[in-house]
Amino acid sequence: MRTTFSVPSRKRRRKALNRAKGFRGASSKNIRTVYDAVTKANQHAYVGRKQKKQQYRKLWTIRINAACRMQDMNYSSFIHGLKLIDSTLNRKMLSEMAVRDSQAFTTIVDMVKEALKQNV
Repeated sequence: MRTTFSVPSRKRRRKALNRAKGFRGASSKNIRTVYDAVTKANQHAYVGRKQKKQQYRKLWTIRINAACRMQDMNYSSFIHGLKLIDSTLNRKMLSEMAVRDSQAFTTIVDMVKEALKQNV
């Protein structure tokens, strides 16, 4: 009796067709175009995961800068001052503090200003 690979191939096709649900036209129906569409979608998803990290870092920077400017300081001198006081707070935590706990952020800004005065 001859063995065929019909079941695994059908399973492989079904998996690709499920990934292509919601795509327009033949990209979700025709198996040859489905394979291309799914490959391209995976490439975009990979790049998108990297861009997501970049966009969050930009958002944190903007938030920190806005909060610093309310305290009469700019972002670059604030970051420099943080390095002077050996702070281990990252930008994500600083932006959360700037949005949710402005009193704690003000305390950090005051510490940074003192460190910058002593450094000059």
